[in-house]
Amino acid sequence: MPRTRPRHVLAAAVIALAAMVATDAAITATSSPLPEIVVRIDAGDFSGAQTRIDTALAKPGLDAATRADLEFQRERMRRIRLDFTLTADQAKAKLRESIPDLRDDEFARWTASNQLEHLVIDGTPWYFNRSVSNLFRVSPEALARRATPFQRNDGPMENANAYHDEAVADARRSGTSSVAPRRVRVTQGITVDADAVPAGETVRAWIPYPRALPGRQEGIRFASSTPAKHRIAPESTQQRTVYLEQPAVAGKPTTFSISYELTVFGEHHVIDPDKVVAVANRPDLAPYLAQRPPHIVFTDQMRAFSQQVVGDEKNPYRIARKLFEAVDRIPWGGAREYSTITNISDYALHAGHADCGQQTLLLMTLLRMNGIPSRWQSGMVYSDGTYDNLHDWGALYLEPYGWVPMDVTTGQFKGARDPDVEWFYLGGLDAYRLTFNDDYGTDFVPAKQHMRSETVDSQRGEVEWSGGNLYFDQWEYSFEAQVLHAPG
Repeated sequence: MPRTRPRHVLAAAVIALAAMVATDAAITATSSPLPEIVVRIDAGDFSGAQTRIDTALAKPGLDAATRADLEFQRERMRRIRLDFTLTADQAKAKLRESIPDLRDDEFARWTASNQLEHLVIDGTPWYFNRSVSNLFRVSPEALARRATPFQRNDGPMENANAYHDEAVADARRSGTSSVAPRRVRVTQGITVDADAVPAGETVRAWIPYPRALPGRQEGIRFASSTPAKHRIAPESTQQRTVYLEQPAVAGKPTTFSISYELTVFGEHHVIDPDKVVAVANRPDLAPYLAQRPPHIVFTDQMRAFSQQVVGDEKNPYRIARKLFEAVDRIPWGGAREYSTITNISDYALHAGHADCGQQTLLLMTLLRMNGIPSRWQSGMVYSDGTYDNLHDWGALYLEPYGWVPMDVTTGQFKGARDPDVEWFYLGGLDAYRLTFNDDYGTDFVPAKQHMRSETVDSQRGEVEWSGGNLYFDQWEYSFEAQVLHAPG
């Protein structure tokens, strides 16, 4: 799923940083150093941020929460460097594999527009590991310059197909929104690198597990786990997992796995826009209309974009459709790790590309600004074949229909003969996805003791030991889904 800040956003960070330095008000005895540190990191001043982190950590009487925040900012810089490993020469060489006659002015222009994602860290440009492949998704000019066709690894549900026809027909025939189910057998695993944890130390792992959702996910049957002892988080856990632990063995990987079955239903709501009205003042919906820093913030630029898209429209469903179309137009691009981004919805608004979670958070923010409740969902998508992937989507509340799903990344099927298929993912979902999460950035059961690798989502899993968190460069996840049959 992923991101770098475009030039005008970086410029804003640099201006803010200059103001801080000029006023000499960044770190005082009474103010937190964190805001300046965050700005410095976002502006690429890692050395300045590191100096301030070291200074703050050395102060006596530092409380545990502030210490953890400072240590996370230090870790965030390390994670950013893992995402941005290509020098300019390496990025050019990689790009020339697809465009052999690449010109220097083209490379410079794509860099200046940030279509080639990069960060200038302590004066040196570093390019995102997926910057070259992303370029061919966001730049028609670059795509036209390729010597060979660009291969997209898109899933089968990203184009209208027989399943969407089946789901729509099932909804029309039955008069229900829970349609076209599939029974699925799933195996998920985590393999920790040999000697990532000292021998004899306990390795603790959390593997995502589906939530029971009436009419969407039913009949969940846990089959087995390795090791056999496990702890399944309660149904109420918004980011549900299976917890496992075992000791590390010298020279050997540490492996965890779970297997289970469930029935997944598609969902399709037939919505009459003229029946949709603004929601009443309801306390139960208030959290889904509110800002939620750092990733859902009603900035001035967000408000301006909303006004440009929505105009004078007052009908909530038609507002939602306009916003859905606008966010859907943002090109998909492979993502930086979410934990490295200060404000994901703001990033998606400005970066010129976004992945599923970024698009979803942007749409959630815009909907809330317009008085339409919105919330998060995420998990894994799969197929009748071998395709699977991490995926994020969401839901919006439309009176009188209640909560209905939305998947803005799969988006609108333009040109579909049936309008219900064209707008299938604004009010519907397919049965080829598992929902692990009904919120983002929430605690696990049992809770992690150390910082998470993924601070927003939960799809690959998490691992730690008494000495700290194990990041994604120290282990791999696996996922396999087998569609058994269509129940009934």
